[in-house]
Amino acid sequence: MNREDVFAYLGADWDLVKGLIRSHLQTDVPLLEETNDRILSNSGKMLRPAVSLLTAKAIADPTDDSRCYAAATELLHNATLIHDDVADESAERRGRPTLSALLGPGPAVLVGDYWLARAVDLVVRTTHRDRTILIFAKTLTDLAEGEMLQLEKASSCDTTEADYLRIIHCKTASLFQAATETAALSVDADDAQVEAARAYGSALGIAFQIKDDILDYAGTDALGKPVGVDLKEQKITLPLLAALDGSPREAEIRQLVREIPSQPDNCERIRAFVAERDGIGLAARKLEEWVERAVRALDAFPDNKAREALVRIARYNQWRQV
Repeated sequence: MNREDVFAYLGADWDLVKGLIRSHLQTDVPLLEETNDRILSNSGKMLRPAVSLLTAKAIADPTDDSRCYAAATELLHNATLIHDDVADESAERRGRPTLSALLGPGPAVLVGDYWLARAVDLVVRTTHRDRTILIFAKTLTDLAEGEMLQLEKASSCDTTEADYLRIIHCKTASLFQAATETAALSVDADDAQVEAARAYGSALGIAFQIKDDILDYAGTDALGKPVGVDLKEQKITLPLLAALDGSPREAEIRQLVREIPSQPDNCERIRAFVAERDGIGLAARKLEEWVERAVRALDAFPDNKAREALVRIARYNQWRQV
């Protein structure tokens, strides 16, 4: 089941989610409307709302709340991307100029704020809002903390694997977790299923980010950003951490990372070190462990086509190249 098969399987529910996203962004400010259209035309995989709807459908028939949470997840995801591009001073995303590059960082932040506000507006209109607003609020907290911790560790270059896992939980997995947990709540799932949905989303998000970090060493620019960007920004991710584990050269390599701003050629020396130590292969084995955690979490769900699709999405992280 590929992405288009998933969308076809979700059918009218998927069409309603896309309609909610579009209608909730409508504005009579021409520049903002034009900007929103530009973002929607380059919206990427839309994986989070699809996973959200599939989670609801794996348990029961999706409800109006299910569709609202799926739409809110996509709005929130794009808001964070816009803000991240400003923070990282990124000129390009998915092969196109970022809003920050086109409009400037100030207007880009305002657009991100608008998408965030529209996501919140969707959530507070739902019948399950008392529980779900707390989940989305925690996610927003995690996103901010993760970004700040990543900036701190990029400066000190002393990232440990525990630091790394916390950063990717906050920056990536927390939103997947919110997508699946709120989806389960939207169909009045029992406590075991809510916890299973939460565990699946968290493990899926961590696996997703580990794969992205592997591709930053071994992928192509088709990923949506140039490869090697993380290292240039002094971000120590799992392939390098795996290569450093047990290496007598750890202090030397971390010093090379610290010197990247003044000596950018250090990046190639560090990449060579990762290759020599099979950092990519070691990271891939960790990725497999998180994929299996995600799959095992689904044991609490009925055996149906939606659950099968969630399994396939988790396993897709082991071989995707974009």
